Amino acid sequence: MNFSIEQIFSVFIILFAIIDIIGAIPIILNIRQKGEVIHPIRATLISVAILLAFLFAGKWILNLFHVSIESFAVAGSIVIFIYALEMILDIEIIHNNGPAGSSSIVPLAFPLIAGPASFTALLSLRASYSVENIIIGLLLNMIIVFIVLKSTDKIEKKLGRGVIYVLRKFFGVILLAVSVQLFTANLGNLINLVK
Repeated sequence: MNFSIEQIFSVFIILFAIIDIIGAIPIILNIRQKGEVIHPIRATLISVAILLAFLFAGKWILNLFHVSIESFAVAGSIVIFIYALEMILDIEIIHNNGPAGSSSIVPLAFPLIAGPASFTALLSLRASYSVENIIIGLLLNMIIVFIVLKSTDKIEKKLGRGVIYVLRKFFGVILLAVSVQLFTANLGNLINLVK
């Protein structure tokens, strides 16, 4: 075992910034306002499972389907872009016709928590950090994810609908910018791969 507090802290900070569960609060509230039920434990456990699977088998899975991490990130950025438009324009583009509670899986567990940016980060971290430190940093982030998902009722009551509405618009623009950045950064790499 090669535990390092410095590596764990570094992984935690990187993943915390990328997962950005605090910034996702308006998205979570938006999902709930559509009448969808969010199951915090299910969403957290599925996110952990997806991220751990990708940590250990991400490159293999993408290679199996002949998909590059860049094209995966571009596809994910388009999904995030659509959700951002929904938040900004007060429209519903993606209709969730899945069974009750499926919002805990899509879009929450994937692609908001476990998405292209976190997948890319995990593959990059794997090249520089020991696996056990990445896992601990990831699990610490998932504890925070669970706490935030569990507390959205209290957050909504404390802030009020007006503030939530403004935050939803603001974070919709931020999410739009993140999706554009993810798209442009990976599209350039994708074009270079094709050449």
